Amino acid sequence: MKYRRLGNSGLQVSEIGLGSWLTYGSTTAEETAAACISRAYELGINFFDTSNSYSGAEQVLGNALKAYNRSSYVLATKVFFPQGNGPNERGLSRKHIVEQCEASLKRLGADYIDLYQCHRFDDNTPIEETLRALDDLTAQGKILYAGVSEWNASQIEEAAALGRKLNLRPLVSNQPIYNMFERYIEKENVIEQCQLDGIGLVVFSPLAQGVLTGKYKPGHTIPQDSRAANEKTNGVINSYLREDVLTCTAKLEALAAELGFTLSQLALAWVLRQPNVSSAIIGSSRPSQIEENIKAVDLNLTADVLSRVEQILKPVSGFAPLR
Repeated sequence: MKYRRLGNSGLQVSEIGLGSWLTYGSTTAEETAAACISRAYELGINFFDTSNSYSGAEQVLGNALKAYNRSSYVLATKVFFPQGNGPNERGLSRKHIVEQCEASLKRLGADYIDLYQCHRFDDNTPIEETLRALDDLTAQGKILYAGVSEWNASQIEEAAALGRKLNLRPLVSNQPIYNMFERYIEKENVIEQCQLDGIGLVVFSPLAQGVLTGKYKPGHTIPQDSRAANEKTNGVINSYLREDVLTCTAKLEALAAELGFTLSQLALAWVLRQPNVSSAIIGSSRPSQIEENIKAVDLNLTADVLSRVEQILKPVSGFAPLR
């Protein structure tokens, strides 16, 4: 495994992280999830990402990580989405942030959270209130670093500028979706803004919900054991299952085979070509998937390979899947 600094902070995170969206606590049995988490740790993955909105995932992750020295891994979770029907049981108000931090700590069985992330931007709460709440939690030792997820460039710029003005501890991360098909962070200046403000990217869905593993073939039926066949998890992935996208994926898989590695390894190495990407967060329902995917950290894609990838991606360059 290789490690990168998380933005301008001193925190080192593994280039491949393990996430729990749509997997642990919902569709994957806890015993299998624990086996995946254990194997990831053994292989050098130290960055584990979850959220209070992922059904049962915090507790599953916390239970699995209890076997390891707390200082040896980076535990990340999030706050924003509704946790009840009340008007204050959602968003980024001081009340919701503080209450949900306490609830996450209990579910995780942890004394502190390494990285606490605002899962989305909250138009109904002043940014100053959100930033001060995060800073107070850091001062109390309940979180060590704060970050955001899916904030646009102007929101990140405003938050960073206000944090400097108020002399608050800076945000260190942004977690956007990023893969060969979903590239809005390139086009909407998110990468550039994060670089300017010393914010590292921990990207999710680098394999496009499994489409960039080669599991789904153009002209073929959906495999019955796949995420796309599961009604609980197929909402996002279905937006990728177009014939032009799958044709493109088949060409990428052929290129990867020519180069001597798998499509998923090519897709992850492509994401990690961005120097401001601190970690690419994968999901896994089997330890073998982790073993395959982490090999991507050793791949250096040449300018020629990157050019060939861009040529293959041209037909779907304007594609915008659901997120």
